[in-house]
Amino acid sequence: MSVNAKHLATFVLGAAAGASMYKYLQTEEGEKMLEDLKSKAGNLRDEAEGAVDKVPDYFEQLKTKGTDTLKETFPDAEQMLRDLMDKFTGKKSEPTVE
Repeated sequence: MSVNAKHLATFVLGAAAGASMYKYLQTEEGEKMLEDLKSKAGNLRDEAEGAVDKVPDYFEQLKTKGTDTLKETFPDAEQMLRDLMDKFTGKKSEPTVE
């Protein structure tokens, strides 16, 4: 693979951008920007950890509400699914009592 002028120009521009960013971050304004970024990243991490803690409760609630809604909308759905499974497995399951 040969290095042509386009690759060399891209490398030089990238190095210049990196050098100028380094110089900017050494200023008081750059340090303030870094502190703001660190603070925002910490807040985002805390928010994500909080969301992870809530996931099991959310899915349990979703499962419960989904089951209740399904039973209200299609009251015979559970027995129909059991009959269908019995047909495929060749076993006879107990009828449900509500």
